[in-house]
Amino acid sequence: MRAGNNCPSCGQVITRDASFCPTCGTAFTSKTGSGKKGTSMKLGKILLLMMLALVGAVGFVGCTGCRGYNTAITLDEDVNAAWAQVENQLQRRFDLIPNIVETVKGTAAHEEKVFTNIANARKAYSNAKSVGAKVKAANGFESALSRLLVIREAYPDLKANQSFMKLQDTVEGTENRLSVERKRYNDAVKDLNTFTRKLLGRLYASLAGVEKAEYFEVTDEAKEVPKVDFGGDSKPETPTGG
Repeated sequence: MRAGNNCPSCGQVITRDASFCPTCGTAFTSKTGSGKKGTSMKLGKILLLMMLALVGAVGFVGCTGCRGYNTAITLDEDVNAAWAQVENQLQRRFDLIPNIVETVKGTAAHEEKVFTNIANARKAYSNAKSVGAKVKAANGFESALSRLLVIREAYPDLKANQSFMKLQDTVEGTENRLSVERKRYNDAVKDLNTFTRKLLGRLYASLAGVEKAEYFEVTDEAKEVPKVDFGGDSKPETPTGG
């Protein structure tokens, strides 16, 4: 009992730390007012811990979401950058073609089908809008280019033509660089597509507006070594004596 309080039985003013009333003998307990205070303190601690847990959970989810969102963006940019390098090598190859065609035409002007296939393949690539369409056109162009280069087997003059041989070496170097860049692009596509197939990765990719990318796969036709028939109408004419 604190000093200044009154006895609940007789109203006598009680001194500090008194355990009973000196007038009526009523015994005092220390629970008066302390129980409610202790309960209030415990409830406050519980509410504080709950608020801290809620803030921590929100922060964790927010950080995880931002990390996943940024990962989707980064993987998508990696794919775009790798594809840009592929297109650089494809364009380099396209730039070499006119010179090769002109050199071959000087010796094998009647190989019109080969030249037409080259022109159509270049046009198809130029008109392609999506990566898938460009990959298809690039494979068609690669097949046509291979048939153009193999013409030299039927024309000894081409084999001895230094300009043609230099152009061919340049094309082969470009093909090697293209193969390297194609692998890097496909590796980037694999990383992105693996991420988007995961449960949360699919959600993050959707939020970031990132979609699954297409691989640059070389078709069996493009891989095949060309077998050009130089017999019949395509065989170079041999001058006859008169």
